[in-house]
Amino acid sequence: MIRKALSKKVKFSANWQKLKKKIARLHERIANARHDFLHKVSTLISKNHAMVVVEDLKVRNITKSAKGDLANPGRNVKAKSGLNRSILEQGWGMFVQMLQYKQTWLGGEVIKVNPQHTSQTCPCCHHVSQDNRTTQSRFRCVQCGYTENADLVGALNILARGHRVIACGVETLVLTMKQEPLGSSNTRPILAA
Repeated sequence: MIRKALSKKVKFSANWQKLKKKIARLHERIANARHDFLHKVSTLISKNHAMVVVEDLKVRNITKSAKGDLANPGRNVKAKSGLNRSILEQGWGMFVQMLQYKQTWLGGEVIKVNPQHTSQTCPCCHHVSQDNRTTQSRFRCVQCGYTENADLVGALNILARGHRVIACGVETLVLTMKQEPLGSSNTRPILAA
């Protein structure tokens, strides 16, 4: 509403400059409120938990523009820009940084895990499928029938990955296809000349 009023003022006039300062103060108050909230929450979490596990989200990649170019124009550009704005306003990256230095001060640890398939993996049978999460809020495993809130399932999977990192130094339950089997009887060590 204030931005609309600013657009109707004569650019660089006295009234335009007064309104511009008012908008700047408003944005500063919003930023200060956000910083205050993030500091309070990160302090509370750091004081009450020795280990915090978070997804290693690449905020810069998530919030890339969907505009495209002249040859390949983007789709849903307005919706994507609105989503990007709301993600950046939340301060996800800033929150993780605050958690990391506060955990370091208090002797705790922040573990970042790969976010891939955290909301599509069943915490009971570990079956991974896109069909497990058909809606934004509900999770239902197509293999074992486990049903729960999708956010809770994601949190359980993130915590389990963090525990695996602490215990074994790896996030996954099974060996990847790229890794050679260990201790196979028909393999010989390769000697370098």
